[in-house]
Amino acid sequence: MALALALWRWCIAAALLFSAASGRPATFSQDFRITWADSHIRELDGGRGIQLTLDQGSGCGFASKYQYLYGRVSMKIKLVPGDSAGTVTAFYMNSDTDTIRDELDFEFLGNRSGQPYTVQTNVYAHGKGDREQRVNLWFDPSQDFHEYSIMWCHSRVIFSVDQVPIRVYKNNEAIGIPFPKSQPMGVYSTLWEADDWATRGGIEKIDWSKAPFYAYYKDFDIEGCPVPGPAGCPSNPNNWWEGPTCKVLSPEAAKRYRWVRTNHMIYDYCTDRKRYPVPPPECSAGI
Repeated sequence: MALALALWRWCIAAALLFSAASGRPATFSQDFRITWADSHIRELDGGRGIQLTLDQGSGCGFASKYQYLYGRVSMKIKLVPGDSAGTVTAFYMNSDTDTIRDELDFEFLGNRSGQPYTVQTNVYAHGKGDREQRVNLWFDPSQDFHEYSIMWCHSRVIFSVDQVPIRVYKNNEAIGIPFPKSQPMGVYSTLWEADDWATRGGIEKIDWSKAPFYAYYKDFDIEGCPVPGPAGCPSNPNNWWEGPTCKVLSPEAAKRYRWVRTNHMIYDYCTDRKRYPVPPPECSAGI
């Protein structure tokens, strides 16, 4: 009986691993659950897409049913159109721990009509964050769906927009800099009010006469190792997130990365001397 139970548990774990690692597009209800304000989230197209709503009563959010240890997560998102100042649409991974949490953030900061949409990324490792970078998107992300992805490997974390890298955070543990590596993380997303800081440092407030605000999601894709899962899964060298594709950007990806950093980056904590008279150690080590 014990052997049969163990085999059954292994089969369930293996099935979860296969479905996640295969990168099959999921419906919302397969892999996610609503975390708050279920009246503000509506499934579309048989669950292959969803609509998030923000009004004066509430924002809303959802999370993956499982946590993962390494891999790649992506979603296609159409952001709040028009005057979206003061709103934040977030897509992130989080270890769901307090003082030592790990977190990898995409935060899309709303704007006044006609201004560029800004995406802020941040990395928390062992409870330490404050590593913000901001990039102005080179297109209007409210007019159509665009793919946003986080690739989490042993050697680095890569944030990408439509497969264009916009940030690379390297593993510099060899010189004592924390890196998220041991805590599994869930996948989260929220639409919420943050007009005390989101648009021009809080100068631009939400115009509630434009509410409700909507953001749309589709093509949920998770390629990773679910936890709990088969023992040793995250360290299996056959997993692509352990292989050479994670160790270095391709020449074309490196070229696109330089283009983004040169032409569209508007803030980097590493160069903020008011905040950091002495740059954090990872800045000189190469991030």
